[in-house]
Amino acid sequence: MGVGKASAAGGAGRRRAVPWAVLGLWIALLVLAAPFAAKLADVQHDRVTDYLPASADSTQVAKVQEQLPGGESTELVLVYHRDGGLSAADRGTAAGQVEEIAGRHELSGGDRVPEGIPSDDGTTLMYPVVSNEPGTDEKLRDALVEDVRDIAHGQDGLSVEVGGTGALATDAGKVYDSLGGPLLYTTVAVVALLLILIYRSPVLWLVPLAVAGLADYLSMGVAYGLNQAFGTTVSGQSSGVMTILVFGAGTDYALLLVSRYREELRRVERPYDAMVAALRGCGPAVLASSGTVAVGLLCLLAADLNSSRGMGPLGTVGVLCALLAMLTLLPAILVLLGRRVFWPLVPAFGSEPKPRRRSLFAAMGSSAGRRPLTVLATGAVLLGALALGTLNLPGPVKQEDSFVDKPEAVTAMETLAGAYPGHGTQPIDVITPAAGADRTLAAIRDTRGVESAEKGRTGDGWTEISVIAGDAPQSAGESATIRALRGELEGSYVGGASAQQIDLEDTNSRDTKIVVPLVLVSVLLILIGLLRSLVAPLLLVAAVVAVWGAALGIGGLVFGPVLGFEGTDPGLGLLSFVFLVALGVDYGIFLMHRMREESLAGADPVAAALTALRTTGGVIASAGLVLAATFAVLTNMGLVQLVELGFVIAVGVLLDTFLVRTYLVTSASVALGRKVWWPGALSREPGPAGPGEPTEPPRRPERIGAP
Repeated sequence: MGVGKASAAGGAGRRRAVPWAVLGLWIALLVLAAPFAAKLADVQHDRVTDYLPASADSTQVAKVQEQLPGGESTELVLVYHRDGGLSAADRGTAAGQVEEIAGRHELSGGDRVPEGIPSDDGTTLMYPVVSNEPGTDEKLRDALVEDVRDIAHGQDGLSVEVGGTGALATDAGKVYDSLGGPLLYTTVAVVALLLILIYRSPVLWLVPLAVAGLADYLSMGVAYGLNQAFGTTVSGQSSGVMTILVFGAGTDYALLLVSRYREELRRVERPYDAMVAALRGCGPAVLASSGTVAVGLLCLLAADLNSSRGMGPLGTVGVLCALLAMLTLLPAILVLLGRRVFWPLVPAFGSEPKPRRRSLFAAMGSSAGRRPLTVLATGAVLLGALALGTLNLPGPVKQEDSFVDKPEAVTAMETLAGAYPGHGTQPIDVITPAAGADRTLAAIRDTRGVESAEKGRTGDGWTEISVIAGDAPQSAGESATIRALRGELEGSYVGGASAQQIDLEDTNSRDTKIVVPLVLVSVLLILIGLLRSLVAPLLLVAAVVAVWGAALGIGGLVFGPVLGFEGTDPGLGLLSFVFLVALGVDYGIFLMHRMREESLAGADPVAAALTALRTTGGVIASAGLVLAATFAVLTNMGLVQLVELGFVIAVGVLLDTFLVRTYLVTSASVALGRKVWWPGALSREPGPAGPGEPTEPPRRPERIGAP
């Protein structure tokens, strides 16, 4: 009796001590991470080189320009315009303002005040202004742009706009700044609203939301550490996506755990023991799903594009921090709060859940079970039809079309395009060895499509040459000129804004051919190891690829006709593929893992598939809604590339949750029967059992119930 009491006392002590110990470890971890998390903003940059391909000509040009005397150039264009034609007073005003700018800032060309270039129709006067004063300091660049805009102002019908690559970078920086606080607050608000609707509790929704917030803070510290240790790129885009992954994926894992914990509380008396049982039940599926996301994102390290390659580690950090928090901190807090955290729907020990009407997912499963081939064929045709929308995707988005709301720099470019038709209005930058600069200059001037070329700075063995093309920026003619220069100028690099767009398109095409197969193979290997089958993993991978194609197709039907976008981000296909395949397989794992457990427990293939759908459908639907909503937050951002990425992923997650996972995967599993587990033992028909022997060893199936 004494031993039994001592054992019980020891167990009670452990149940009290473990949650407090976990909570203490997390407090210590957050204290250690705090100094690093606060510094993440200091290493976040949205410079051109942070988004360009690592090996591209335009990237090399940008890097060399930073090392030239005066550092990186800030190129601006002042555009003075009057619809009825500029007057002498207008020209005097423009000359005076440009002279004031030259007096207050150090401009390239020494003391010489830039000269204006009038348009043929007399309505516009363009002043190119170049300064090395800010160097690579983004804050100094922004200050220069804002000061120039304060000086250059219109009056009495004279409009003045400040454009150029420097002004465009400043305007883009303002949009990326919105990816910090506003993105976080909007994401938190969306997740909070959905959790309140799902849990119908005034308290419970706060717990996973608070844990996700702490996981996001930890991820910021880890991301800073990676930057310092390995030099990983941290941009506004990658850090924003990391936050979305923490809240989206983290909330998904929380929904699964809380659902199972609620179920266990009805059959286990002590919350600690119920949580242990819940972790044992849903832990393997959560670990496998987070593993596929992490591995899929890490495949982006094979990309040459800096922005894509930097997003891989940061996205992985977000997912793993969310996983760690939801499998350690969340259970500890829930155990310490006890059953009352579920108020008013408290799961009492020994109680049964209230009987509900036949669930939506049971009805879906019935239709898939009765006519699996019909459901499968109909769904496949629907996805294929939607995928045809990709033919309507607009071409690569131009720099001036990459903003949802046009900033001043873009309107200045549009004014220039109208006033100087068929003429280049932004320079092509050539970096050439100083020893042969004169020969290079002569070759450039002889190149077809070049209107003018002038030597600029020289330093560190390199000379800068500014080239003006005879065609409008980012037109087919200018692109041909850039490619001609690259083909003829050996040992030189050709860059500039238009060249950067060419490199982005070429590199995204190259990255897609490398990263996509890596993602498919990596995810497939994880699924084979988890499900011990070849057919089931192939089915899941085919399903998520079909979802990706359909989601992109819907984007093609919406981006241009509905949203009015003039182009598609070159990286949309690759990034949306990585996220949809990695995240979409998550829900397939939840469904197929349960289906496999039902089969191991002796259920026939049809019953196993329908039971898996009925029992996991609710939690998968809730998780899918949360994940889609978090990515949909990106559609409220000011950059076309973020709106397109958020839209495609959100639509893809919804398609995967409510069409592919519920209908197509279930109907395919029913149609295949035991073959879905080929070549594993479950694919074979059970042999005749001896007297009193079961045909299959019964095993307690995992139960991932609805929240």
